[in-house]
Amino acid sequence: MTTDNTIPAFGLGTFRLKGQVVIDSVKNGLDLGYRLIDTAQIYGNEAEVGQAIAESGVPRSELFITTKIWTDNYAKDKLVPSLKESLAKLRTTHVDLTLIHWPSPGNAVPVGEFMGALASAKAEGLTRRIGVSNFNIALMKEAIAAVGANEIATNQIELHPYLQNRKVAEFAKSQGIHITSYMTLAYGKVLSDPVIEAIAKAHNATIAQVVLAWAMQLGYAVIPSSTKRVNLEGNLKARQLRLTDAEMAQIAALDRGQRLTDPAGLSPAWD
Repeated sequence: MTTDNTIPAFGLGTFRLKGQVVIDSVKNGLDLGYRLIDTAQIYGNEAEVGQAIAESGVPRSELFITTKIWTDNYAKDKLVPSLKESLAKLRTTHVDLTLIHWPSPGNAVPVGEFMGALASAKAEGLTRRIGVSNFNIALMKEAIAAVGANEIATNQIELHPYLQNRKVAEFAKSQGIHITSYMTLAYGKVLSDPVIEAIAKAHNATIAQVVLAWAMQLGYAVIPSSTKRVNLEGNLKARQLRLTDAEMAQIAALDRGQRLTDPAGLSPAWD
């Protein structure tokens, strides 16, 4: 059995978006041509995402839906039932990708147990692909030992010009595991960067487009979110932008290890 672990390079994130705000964002995104929608159990918006998709009229076969299992649901007897609840909220029989959202706090549920449960969910047809999020190299090695590297579609991590996470990205690449960059714009912190601003001017592009293009040119998938239709539309144009080797090197030099997401009790020992 061959595993198709390809994932779209560009998608729509829904972190922190709730209620009508997320419905409008997803509907606008789908209308503009987004086809990957990324949500999670802990976001509390799966039902709204499902509603937006249903009302959009876009056929399910064109969509790539990602959700993430929350830490409370990692035990072998809880993971599959929790995913079935997510599917009901999303109004679909399967998702395209299911991720373990964070390492199990205090290793309460061993990696082998939750990866095994995730593999069972895939075998049942509840998800087409499986993967992890916020895993360091040691945890990725455990996940690989549990299910095999070829079963892990992606590791979704914070990655932006100020936190380039090269050790994790290089290890993942060596194992054939895609990296998905979240917070690619560093909560907007990179949008006033003079180096990136100069590159954007040279291309007659926005800073956001340059940063998203940079990540995709490195081979990473990106899932930016926005509540504004004009920004959703602008972000999509990053797919057509190609940066020069010199520009890529300029952005590479901006790395300062500035981590913005580091929740106590959830974060692993970062590489």
